[in-house]
Amino acid sequence: MRIRVGYRIELDLSKPMAVVAVLNVHPSRVKDLLEPDEVQISPEVQSEAFVDIFGNRCVRLQAPQGTLQFSNSTLVHDSGDPDPIPWDAPQLSIDQLPTDVVQFLLGSRYCEVDQLSGLAWQLFGNTPEGWPRVKAILDWVHSEVTFGYCFARSTKTAVDVSIEKQGVCRDFQHLAITLCRAMHIPARYATGYLGDIRIPPIPGPMDFSAWFEVYLGGRWWSCDARHNTPRVGRILMATGRDAADVAITTTFGLSWLKRFEVVSYEEEESASLLQQEATLVAT
Repeated sequence: MRIRVGYRIELDLSKPMAVVAVLNVHPSRVKDLLEPDEVQISPEVQSEAFVDIFGNRCVRLQAPQGTLQFSNSTLVHDSGDPDPIPWDAPQLSIDQLPTDVVQFLLGSRYCEVDQLSGLAWQLFGNTPEGWPRVKAILDWVHSEVTFGYCFARSTKTAVDVSIEKQGVCRDFQHLAITLCRAMHIPARYATGYLGDIRIPPIPGPMDFSAWFEVYLGGRWWSCDARHNTPRVGRILMATGRDAADVAITTTFGLSWLKRFEVVSYEEEESASLLQQEATLVAT
């Protein structure tokens, strides 16, 4: 299947400032690109592409005061298969983990492993290691936390979510990541496109999505505590310790979001969606 993805983001900058954006498809999906994946920047300014410490594709620039726009549209080949489930993938002991994976056992900005370790072992200490333990964590977070955009808060951490039992998709993932790490399962935050592909449409505006990945059997596997079911058409953009590492845009100065549009759909869908995409990338 072919998935059309894209965005149009406008920021109002209070003064000239440096900006970093993480808006490209992840290097692991570059081989699947059917069209160029280039960040279009308006006004035209000199920019520099680079790869960050987590292996994500990024761009940095010095923007003038006023409106700054990022836009893009590209086409990605996808198998059309739902997320694979690692039924038999073993949980590796810490001494068997690659060095670069060990960091995803530690606490981070939004994932206070030390504060939730007691809860994690109380809830999941008697579950079998590996995927059964991950699945138990997914089921618990999915059932205990209520989703709602009105519950969004930029400072909300995994501990907050465990108490408030409310949040948006990133909050579900932060709590599940923290519980996995507390159980010695490496877990990292992931963000990208997840359109309503081959499922009933989900009410609300399209947005970039959050999920997470666990390291079992020598590789990373996608998990999603919010939806808690295998999905089709997940297009990865970036991974990190938590949401702080994969901010879509970072401005080094005061700025305001003026416009934010995201599309992700199977290209063979209705002409109205094709028109939506054309409108999105129009100048």
